[in-house]
Amino acid sequence: MQPERGADDAGALLRAQQDALAAYIRDPTHVAPPEGIEERRLQVYRDLFFNNIASMLAGNFPVLHRIFAGARWQALVRDFYRDHGSRTPLFTELAREFLRYLETRKVADDPPWLQELAHYEWVELALQISEATREDIAHEAGGGLIAGRPVVSPLAWPLAYAWPVHRIGPAFQPETPPDVATLLLLRRETDGKVSFHELSGLTFRLLQRLDAEPQYTGYEHLAALAAEAGATDIEAFIDDGAKMLLQLHREGTVLGTRID
Repeated sequence: MQPERGADDAGALLRAQQDALAAYIRDPTHVAPPEGIEERRLQVYRDLFFNNIASMLAGNFPVLHRIFAGARWQALVRDFYRDHGSRTPLFTELAREFLRYLETRKVADDPPWLQELAHYEWVELALQISEATREDIAHEAGGGLIAGRPVVSPLAWPLAYAWPVHRIGPAFQPETPPDVATLLLLRRETDGKVSFHELSGLTFRLLQRLDAEPQYTGYEHLAALAAEAGATDIEAFIDDGAKMLLQLHREGTVLGTRID
């Protein structure tokens, strides 16, 4: 049985009203309000939707929220709210959608470290809610890290930034990046909390190699790293690297050795 024409018309009218209300709520400055809804009710909708988004983003990006205080924060959220077409309606993905927006945003007076700071704040949430587990990669916790093939935990993420994102805040907003990149490790501990650690260049490179080339043994990785670093005493370098691997294992960054 075909629906009556009146039902089709009513459905189309409802969708048109919903679309008009949504467009108005997203951009009340430039979009006319839908007909038939009193201003008091429209104000409730405007405030409810916008304040919920602003509050959630402030919780996800607390440092950015403190820097972009007051009207500047409201304007930033309003721009995102109005201009960004989200890929998902999930609230847990709101922070990722905001980051996607910032990655394409072109505003002259935005600080040059805005995107990196936002990524740094977002990645903590991303690691907290990651569904990865330490059991995702078959490994032997007590395996020899030099003769075996070391496994980096899927819950340990090495990150490189041009800006010192871990130091940026209301009292420190650099205008030029330092000469040396900021190398950090985020690791989700067994209690579910995320810890932050600064890395040396050699440790960062070792973790990169372990992840990108899992077929090599710890010795092979360290020998290659020694060559990259131009070390003159290869065996001494490898001895120091073995201590580094052991420390990474104690901390939980390296889980053990790979099992095929």
